[in-house]
Amino acid sequence: MKLRFAHNNINVFDLDKSIEFYEKAVGLSVVRRIDAEDGSYRIVFMADGESMQQLELTWLREKETPYNLGDNEIHLAFRADDFDAAHAYHKGLGVIIYENPDMGIYFIGDPDGYWIEIIPTR
Repeated sequence: MKLRFAHNNINVFDLDKSIEFYEKAVGLSVVRRIDAEDGSYRIVFMADGESMQQLELTWLREKETPYNLGDNEIHLAFRADDFDAAHAYHKGLGVIIYENPDMGIYFIGDPDGYWIEIIPTR
């Protein structure tokens, strides 16, 4: 038996804002949408077009306030083929929230406060 990653899910407060962020900041594209018949939820799958891994964004109609991530230290990670260019791009977007030069990584933040680690291709 062999299992492979399919996707990771995060719940988002503003689906359009999140889609725009993931398209612009890390180059993902929408590959599939699921809309509940009663409008109670929307699910959008995004992918980089190269790996099998997808990001699932879930929007819930009844959610009236932004998510409180509390001490949630879960994060996503992306490899940058040109780390310096990625860093300059994200700095220009104003989305870098933490840098660790000793480890050679940095993090950007999405509209809901999720952290995305950017690592160089090694």
